[in-house]
Amino acid sequence: MDFYQNKVTQFTIAFHKINKKYNSISILRLLSVFVCLFFLFYYLKTNAVWYVLLAFLSFVAFVLLMRIHSRLSFQKQLTTALLKINENEIRFLKREKLPFENGVEFIDFHHPYAYDLDIFGEHSLFQNLNRTATYIGKKTLAQQLLQLNPNEIILENQEAINELKTKIEWRQEFLALATISNDTKNAYESLFHWNSSKNNSLPKVLVALSIIMPTLFFGLLISYFITSKMILLSYLTYVFIANLAILGKSFKRIQSEIAKADNIDKIIKQYGLLVQEIENETFQSKKLIDLQKQFTFRNAKASQHLKQLSELFSRMDTISNVVTAIIFNGSFLFNLHVLKALLKWKSDYSEELQKWIEIIGEFETLNSLANLAYNNPDFVFPEINSEYKIGFSNLSHPLLNPATRVGNDTHFYPESFMILTGSNMSGKSTFLRSLGINMVLGGIGSVVCASEANIHPLPVLVSMRLSDSLSDSESYFFAEIKRLKQIMDALEEQPAFVLLDEILRGTNSDDKRNGTIEVVKKIIAKKAIGAIATHDIEVCLTTNEYPDILTNQCFEVEIQNNDLHFDYKLRSGICKNKSATFLMQKMGVI
Repeated sequence: MDFYQNKVTQFTIAFHKINKKYNSISILRLLSVFVCLFFLFYYLKTNAVWYVLLAFLSFVAFVLLMRIHSRLSFQKQLTTALLKINENEIRFLKREKLPFENGVEFIDFHHPYAYDLDIFGEHSLFQNLNRTATYIGKKTLAQQLLQLNPNEIILENQEAINELKTKIEWRQEFLALATISNDTKNAYESLFHWNSSKNNSLPKVLVALSIIMPTLFFGLLISYFITSKMILLSYLTYVFIANLAILGKSFKRIQSEIAKADNIDKIIKQYGLLVQEIENETFQSKKLIDLQKQFTFRNAKASQHLKQLSELFSRMDTISNVVTAIIFNGSFLFNLHVLKALLKWKSDYSEELQKWIEIIGEFETLNSLANLAYNNPDFVFPEINSEYKIGFSNLSHPLLNPATRVGNDTHFYPESFMILTGSNMSGKSTFLRSLGINMVLGGIGSVVCASEANIHPLPVLVSMRLSDSLSDSESYFFAEIKRLKQIMDALEEQPAFVLLDEILRGTNSDDKRNGTIEVVKKIIAKKAIGAIATHDIEVCLTTNEYPDILTNQCFEVEIQNNDLHFDYKLRSGICKNKSATFLMQKMGVI
């Protein structure tokens, strides 16, 4: 918190200084225009040559001030973004608000755990983690949270995240650059539409004319200045019109190349700056070094190639300005030459472009996870094993308030599956979600909300919070049966970490109890690890048949001073206390 508060003070002061310079330069720039016009007026009035010289110097000053103004404008945007980043972190840590995108567009009701564990949406894991600002960054973070990495990748991610955790100023600079890019899904898709579109080469005749006709135009122009023959101006006009006709033949091709490419040059320029940030940083971890090395291609840096592409798109934009397009294309077929350069760039670098931008997304994802580790110094990287051992000390849910959350020790060896009992509100569902969320985090290389952790990363399969699917004409009960079938099918392929919360609620109590027992037996037969929460005490008796696999754990509730008291501590055994009758009596229901 202190770091963020100090940065807010630092960037507030810096912003005011830059803003003051920015306003001063704006005024000077305006004055230079008036001064230039003033000297031109007096030149016309007096015919004194030195007024022309002064007007020229005023114009040069205007150009220099424009460049300074542009640089200050960029610094102003960057400082504003850095200020907002730190203010957002303070609000987040104070639990005032979640000023980050929630990834609601990535919600998948059919995913094995995304909906049940609140991976996306308001107050979700994604929203708490998300420190991305480009579309590819957001997309990459979402994809990471929906998959399990191999152990080797998990360990590489842990090393990279641990290094990035200490590079907080670099991470913030990177995020600020991404923020001011104003990247969108449309811009991202437009770029990749262009990159993946067929790269047909231009006809040889058109390529030849793009060289011959401008050469002829400037040859005639030079000849006219040398000889002053008026006939050459007539020929020059014909060539000018012919050049416009040639461009007209290529106009559809140019339009197809830049379709939906509004402001794409600015987006690519920002991608280049993000790549440059990565290129210029020194890394120690294997993964970050490997990613950084991929930005060198054909003995040049990727940022240089992206800068070239940005400039090409910027030049191509001149075709939308009628006056400029007529002058430039009538004289030397400007946009045709830019088109040739764009097609050559695509031919040379199209395969690399996708890889470079995906690496930006990967860095944003790793930065988000590093931010989680930095903000929670009590979280740990889990040890990784391949022996199907899973255990946590002081496990809790990472999104709960650290001042009030209650941690629990739990392990899944030697017994591998837990039957969990407890009254409503005692903490069963939160505990199951804590297990699921931390297994997801551990499976991508992140820190977990525990003081110690040792896990065998496994696919996570959950049936906790289904809903009626009106669009699919499904009842809750049928949706739950389908989810259980999905879990069973997945277990046929490989062992997994399974979490079930009060399944088969849509049937009668006997059917529910017998069905639950059979589900537990089948799941443990398929070598699943995990837990099931239930209110049926008879389900707990299944542990007598499988004492080496099943274990009973519970959350108890106590009545203190005529009120319910929950301590949210996990205990061995079966829940004994009942709270429903007491609570209904207290509230006058019965």
